This record gives sequence, structure tokens and C-alpha cells, in this order.
Amino acid sequence: MRQAALSSQAHLYMLFRLRIPKTLLWVLNLFILYTLLLTVFRCLTLLLFKPADEPFSSLISSFLLGFRFDLRWICLLLLPVVLVSTVPQFSPYYSVRNKKAWTWYLAFATFFVVLIYTIDFGCFAYYRVRLGATVFNFADDVAIASRMLWESYPVFWLLLGLTIMVLSLRFLFTRLHGAVLAKTEGKRILYKRKWFLLTAFVFVFCVYGGFPKPLNWNAAFRMHDDFSGYLALNPLQTVFSTLGNRKPHFDEGKAKDLYPVLSDWMGWDKNAASYKKMENPASKYFASKPNVVLVVCESFSMYKTSMSGNALNTTPYIKSLCDSGLFFNRCFTPHFSTARGMFAIVTGIPDVQLAKFSTRTDAAKNQHTIINNFEGYNKFYFLGGSPAFNNFEGLMQNVNGVQMETEGAFVSKPIDVWGISDKNLFLEANKLFAQQTQPFFAVIQTSDNHPPYTIAEEDKDFVRQEPDKIELEKYGFESAAQYNAMRYFDYSVEHFIESAKKEAWFNNTMFVFVGDHGVAGNATAMYQNEWTEDRLTEMHVPLLFYAPGHLPAQKRNEVVSQIDVLPSIAGVCGQKHMNSTLGRDVVNGQNNHSAFFIRHDEGETGLITDDFYFTKNILFEKEKLQLLNAKATYTKPQLDSVQKRLSAVTSGYLETARWMLMNNKKTSLSP
Repeated sequence: MRQAALSSQAHLYMLFRLRIPKTLLWVLNLFILYTLLLTVFRCLTLLLFKPADEPFSSLISSFLLGFRFDLRWICLLLLPVVLVSTVPQFSPYYSVRNKKAWTWYLAFATFFVVLIYTIDFGCFAYYRVRLGATVFNFADDVAIASRMLWESYPVFWLLLGLTIMVLSLRFLFTRLHGAVLAKTEGKRILYKRKWFLLTAFVFVFCVYGGFPKPLNWNAAFRMHDDFSGYLALNPLQTVFSTLGNRKPHFDEGKAKDLYPVLSDWMGWDKNAASYKKMENPASKYFASKPNVVLVVCESFSMYKTSMSGNALNTTPYIKSLCDSGLFFNRCFTPHFSTARGMFAIVTGIPDVQLAKFSTRTDAAKNQHTIINNFEGYNKFYFLGGSPAFNNFEGLMQNVNGVQMETEGAFVSKPIDVWGISDKNLFLEANKLFAQQTQPFFAVIQTSDNHPPYTIAEEDKDFVRQEPDKIELEKYGFESAAQYNAMRYFDYSVEHFIESAKKEAWFNNTMFVFVGDHGVAGNATAMYQNEWTEDRLTEMHVPLLFYAPGHLPAQKRNEVVSQIDVLPSIAGVCGQKHMNSTLGRDVVNGQNNHSAFFIRHDEGETGLITDDFYFTKNILFEKEKLQLLNAKATYTKPQLDSVQKRLSAVTSGYLETARWMLMNNKKTSLSP
């Protein structure tokens, strides 16, 4: 920054000869300073997150586009100084008081900018996407979110560092102010409003960003791959560009038009007047009403587990369950985030709202769920912490008569912001199940496999391991803490199942384990490159149906979806139910093996099938078809035909899900 100041001073000799007013000379030096600052942030993004196989030469266009985005925000930051200073009495050179006011304005504005970038780095490190408007979802749970950040990250030192940095910049702003004053003293540079108006015009043009069309943030997603697009963006642009996506909407006409396409894909009756389908399956597996324990596993990313062949062998016990149960090794969630995953599981509908969680809107209320068709069952929901977070409480209250076993209801003590440990959550659930005299349906939502990755001090028999950093990175782990958290979840499941085996209820129970979402990361040691490069890892989760003595040991390789969980549970149990979802019974067969997904901030939707990975963007025209099955061969006309069909089906899923979110409880579910 000191070199930047010296460089800026060198330019003054040339600029003051043009008789440019002192205020604008100061603004131009600030412009150079902010340009350097934001360029440094972009270089940090490159150094910290560049994929190993991404050539530097391919990123030149990212830097050029990124410079245009940075110009927009630098000009927005400095434009108030220029516009207000058209009145000389408000100029930073009119009085000492004005100088202090403007330097403090810049200090606070810079603090905001640097804070957004800091959060963005954390977001990119964990999610592999730039910060977007979805960050405002956590404003609804500010106390819990703040505590999670405090327990997971060195927040105090980060804020202290930011404060020191910004105060140092304010000192630099003041020095630049003084340097301009010293260099122009006695030069008789007159105040001329035309210079201010001209500068304001240039700044407004930079904010607009192009001619004749403005610079649109989604220009970044037209780059040749995800990382080059993310590198071009800055978080200020992504946050404010996605704010408009926080309101739910649907188009009934589009849903109607696409019904034939989706009904053909799903195997629905094309002449049906409603999405409702009364299904009355006969169970091949249970002679009487079985208990159901549905475990929603936090951040249960498939490539990090033993079931993927990961050499670090994090989940050997769960793998043993998968080997003796009905296991789907290609299950995908429709989206990333726990709130969206819970909504999709409970309702059978992908949460396709672009920025706001459906659990935080009216869409969470009065939703039909197949769980309610399990009549004569006691129903439970277990969560180690507060159900207010992401409004899980509101979502689960759609289950008639549900008994909420959450924060404050346990004998065990909380270990961190997420409440009691997963092991104790399982064991307390087991005690309650042992008291039941009629069938029960329980949803258990785990939390420990999430920052701050706390492992209960009482669990002395759990032995932490410390693989070296190179080995951790090779097999998809960012830290030993993350690695041990996955192992601890396996440890917790082992204690649960082994304790349950001693109880009478175990023998007539089906356990279902499914991840709420995956985590983007390096899966190249387990899967082909596309899974890492295109972030299939953030959606790929295990799905296990485990009922010893009832369900056969079977490994299923077809693609299925998280939204298929409840229809499949009902099918296995032989439970008559109303299916008003986009999910299907995948245990007893389906027509097309596929999983719909949506990446909300980018506006990217698509389908994953046994052979293909298809994406299209709903914000601008861009489609891509990739072959996932290396053994399959297709001609060019065949690929074109596949792409055309998957494009139509993807739109069908999207528009139907949008409609269902708002209409899932109406008497008629037909659009």
C-alpha cells in the first residue's frame, strides 16, 4: 500500500498541470488505491482456490472481466465524494471537519467491502461458490449463526485484523489528502464544476459497465468453466445481483405446458387431472407395520466415506451396514444446504426458490408430507440443537402429532452450538423408542459432521487420527478435524445400531440413512474428474435402507434422488399413501433413473442420469451435456436428441416444483 501511495503521488505532477481540482486529484488517487486492493483480492482467490489443472493462460479473460466488475464498485464507492463535492462547501478540502468526515466514510465503506470479501473467502473455501444473496438466510438465525462462526473460526482475530487494516487505510487516505494539498499549494487551481460533472459522468458509465447494454453479472457464467467465472466476479456483485431472487414465484401456464413432457419421463398418466396419485403398494418385505427411523446425516458426502473406496476409510461401520442392506451408491440431492435438503426429504419437492430457503417462507407451512399417511404411528423428530434454526420446527410441524425432541428435552448436555453430540442424540432416541407400544416413524437429524467439528470430551474411546496434509487433500478432506468428524459420525452410528439391536423394537424396524447434502471437494482419487470439476460431489450422498431379516443385501447402481426417499419408504412398508411429490419409489422400480438439481445463486439447473450430466441456465441461454458413463458410446445425432429431451425434462421439473411449492396442500394439485 505504501508503494501505491508513492506511485499515486508521482501521478500528481502530471494531473495538477491540467488544473484539475484538488478533490478530484484525491479521488483519482483513491481510485488507484482501490483498484490495487480489489486486484489483490482477486489474486488471492486465484492463489487459494485455483484448480490444479486450470492453466493460467485461460484466466486472462477472467481478470479483464473482473476489472470491469471492480470498476463498477470502485466508482460506486467514490461517486458520493464527487457528487456531493459539486457544492464546494462539502468538499473534503473545504475544511478539516469535511476531511475527517470523508475519510471516515471511506474507512467504514472499506470495512464493509473487506468484510464481504472475508466472508466470501470462507464461503468459497467451504462451498466452492462465491458469496450470494443466500447469505441473508442466516440473518433469520443470527444468534445461532454467530455462535457457530465464533466456535468454528477465529472471529475475534479476524475482526481485529480487519479493524487494523481499515484504520491503516484511513491513515493512508489522510496522507494522500495531505499529499494532494502539498503538491497543489500555491498553484491557484480554481474550483470548476465541469470537472466534477465530467468525472461523475465517467463514473456513472463505469457503473453501467458497457455500451449499448449494461454489464450483467451473469456474463461471468459464460466463461469456459465454473472457476474462471467465479474468478471474474467479486462478492459485492454476486450478493447484490442475486437479491432479487429472494421472492418465490411460479408460472402456472408453464407448468401446464410442460406436464406432457414430465408425465412421459415420470411414467404418469398423461390424462390425469391432478398431480396427486393415490398409491397402495403391497409390501414384499414386512408382514406387519414396521417402525421407520429416517436418519438425515449432516454433510454426508459420498466420496468422503468408505463406501466410495476412499482409502482413509472414515466409515467402516456404516459400510458394513451398506454391505448388508439395500444401498444406492448414486443418490443425489437436488441442491446444497441442510435447510433445502430437509425440505426436499419431508415434502418430496426440490426447494427451487433461488435465494430464500423454503423453510423460511410460507412454502414451509401446510405442506403435504407422506409421513402423515403412516396412520396409527407415533411420530418423532430428533435434533440435538435448536429447531428454530432454519425453521426446522415449522417444517416438521407439517407432520401431524409429531413429538419434537430437541434442545432442552435431553438429559445429555450440549457440546457446542449444535446441541448434544450425535452419539447421545441416537442413544436418547433409542431409550424413547424402547418405550413405544405401537409403531413409530422417527426423523433423526444429525449435526456433528459440520464446523466446528466438536467431538465430545466424554467419548474417550474415540481415538483421533492425524493423517498428513497431503494424504488428507488427496482423499478430499480440508483438515484433520473434518476427517475425524466423519469418523466420529461413524462411531456414533455404531453405538446407536449396536444399542438398538438389544431392544425388541429393532427386529421390526427399517432404518434409512441419507445425506442432507454433500460437500464440494477433491474426489479425483475415487471418481472421474467431472465429479470434482463440475461439483457433483456437493450433491452426491449415500442412501441406505437397512432392515436385517427383511430387506436383501443389494447394491444398486442407478441414479436416484433425495426426493425419492419418502415414496420409497412407503413402498417398502406397504403403506397406502397420497404421492403429490416429484419423488418415486426407487426400491420397487422406476422408469427413468435420474436426479434433478439446481444451483441457486448461479441459476443453473439440470439432470443427472446413469449416463449423462446435463446443465442449463435459467438466467441466460447456456446448455451443456457431458457423458458420465465412459463405457457408453453415442453418435452426434443421438447426443443432440438426448440433450433436447433432457433440456425439456429439466424445465418440466423446475416449473412443476415451483408450482408445487405454493400449491402442495390444495384440494386439486393439477395446475
